[in-house]
Amino acid sequence: METDWFDVKSKLDAIFYELSQEIDGFTENFRAEIRIADPRFGDFQVNGILSFAKKNKKNPRELGAKLFAKAQQSKNLANCSLELSGPGFINIRLEPDFLQRWVCTFYNQCDFKHWFAGKTIVIDYSSPNTAKQMHVGHLRSMIIGESIQRLLKYCGANVIRDNHLGDWGTQFGILIMAVKRAQIDIFTLNPEKALDTFEQLYRDGVALTKQNESFSAEARRELVALQKGDPENLYIWKTINETSYRAFDEIYKQMDVIFDYVLGESFYRDQVDSVCQDLENLKIAEENQGALVVFHRNHDRFKDQPFLIRKSDGASNYGTTDLATVLYRWENFHADTMIYVTDGRQQDHFQQLFLTVERWFSAKNIPLPQLKHVWFGTVLGEDGHAIKTRSGESIRLKQLIDEGISRALATVNEKNPDLPPLEQNEIAHIVGTSAIKYADLSQNRTNNYVFSWDKMLSFDGNTAPYLLYAVARIHALLRRLKISPNEKRSPKVMAAFSTTEELALARKLVDFPATIAQVLDDLRPHYLCTYLFELASEFSTFYNANRIIGEATDVFEKRLLLCQFTLHVLATGLYLLGIQKLEQM
Repeated sequence: METDWFDVKSKLDAIFYELSQEIDGFTENFRAEIRIADPRFGDFQVNGILSFAKKNKKNPRELGAKLFAKAQQSKNLANCSLELSGPGFINIRLEPDFLQRWVCTFYNQCDFKHWFAGKTIVIDYSSPNTAKQMHVGHLRSMIIGESIQRLLKYCGANVIRDNHLGDWGTQFGILIMAVKRAQIDIFTLNPEKALDTFEQLYRDGVALTKQNESFSAEARRELVALQKGDPENLYIWKTINETSYRAFDEIYKQMDVIFDYVLGESFYRDQVDSVCQDLENLKIAEENQGALVVFHRNHDRFKDQPFLIRKSDGASNYGTTDLATVLYRWENFHADTMIYVTDGRQQDHFQQLFLTVERWFSAKNIPLPQLKHVWFGTVLGEDGHAIKTRSGESIRLKQLIDEGISRALATVNEKNPDLPPLEQNEIAHIVGTSAIKYADLSQNRTNNYVFSWDKMLSFDGNTAPYLLYAVARIHALLRRLKISPNEKRSPKVMAAFSTTEELALARKLVDFPATIAQVLDDLRPHYLCTYLFELASEFSTFYNANRIIGEATDVFEKRLLLCQFTLHVLATGLYLLGIQKLEQM
């Protein structure tokens, strides 16, 4: 089988576009939209004719009939059965022989590396503020960002993972003021309680600034002194940041998250002045009420909303450091694409940032990298509001993760009490953290979602435990057969796929490349979660209805191949979601 049939959807896209260009009535602007179909009607469906006909005032059924007739004559579609449906839709069903050849061919060649080969992509995710505990609000950026970077790397990109810490902002003026006023020796604090102390000091400082403007002015002076290199303030700042990152790193280790760089806002503190000067010289930035701002007067939404890049007291801000960061990543990482994973409240900031970069790079004749903001919604409690503790505070992320592992351990102990404690703990760690990750990733990232322990730890439905069990089930079969999961098989004798369950499972395997492409199109991992759940469900139906052990050699070989390919895809998909597989539960 030709390797360009690996991604069947993309191959069909190309074939139907070429066919359409041979037909009077279609134009170069027409693009057949190949979609995975409802299994009742076929494997794929050709869309796009209806919208094209409506835009060009043509009859969609007539155009569809012309394309259908042309497709029936195409040798490239000899392995498909076609049906014209409705106002110009074409249903495509892959023939059983094609499905079998596809599985046999790509079982040993399931490779996506060429999709993004040669591309350098910087992804900016997690990025908590120092001097604070990570809370549940930090969950989504870390989990979504980790999954996206794995997907991009899996498809051949040179991915650079950067944790852009908030370690140089306004909060440090307030915090340094509070530290000095409290006369606390922060350098001898108990490491486990240090962040609690910093958070309380910050709250005390905020309370002071609300009492009297003189305290606000004092905090601003401390911030400016820090940004100008005052030794005492730098020492306090450095101690707070080092303590903070040690706490962050514990969580990253628990959740199997690794960064290539941790270049916080402070890393760019010596570069912000030149950025501001550059934007002023290029007439992009202007002074407004003592501050330096950029107006995008040709933009409907932002024409009257300035993008602040230097405060009136001379202090830099997020805008300044983000601009310096873009330039650094272009000059030093040679990034083709930069991806920012943050919550949806920052949409305006990133839109204005990207508009400013576009004008800035254009004025300097610098090739503009692709800039993407991958934003997400809020984690809600079962009351429909942002999830918090009973006292109304944000839930600390470490507490959330520890609770997930504890709940999973109780389930593991109940289901398999004879396992040694060490194995129970290892399984509980994987199940607990995986349940949290999967519950988040299985939601459309731009939606809010309700956090529910009972749902996410269930072994029924679209959950991590259900998928982990499916993987463990196949591993158990291979152990009985004394076959290594990594063993590459090339059976000389194999029966044809014939049962309903065999064909349905093969069809779902064929959808894997199209699913990866769909996820990458808009960086939405929930498409992959849905696919893996459907694949695991199809496998369960197949496994329950089709005997493997004890069958004749040719039947055994075809069914074993389906099991091994399913294991490969499930394990790969879970890895791309940041989930470690289990061979035994």
